[in-house]
Amino acid sequence: MGMPFELNTMIVTKGREERVMENLFRLEKNGYRLYPIDIPLEVKKTIDGVTSGTAQIKKVEWTEEKTIITYQLISLYSTD
Repeated sequence: MGMPFELNTMIVTKGREERVMENLFRLEKNGYRLYPIDIPLEVKKTIDGVTSGTAQIKKVEWTEEKTIITYQLISLYSTD
């Protein structure tokens, strides 16, 4: 039996991100997702929304059919 997963090239928060430290955030997504680590990615609130910033993913965890990413915001374009 296979394990379904998605390859993601942007971070879509849907407003569910949690601040861990000053520029470090944690986001939990349903399903197994694969993200590039230490490469700048766009951060958006919705998939069709405006880019609100750029971040680098520092850690990816897969557990109980969820993906938890920890990312560092490196630039902010908008506070929306």
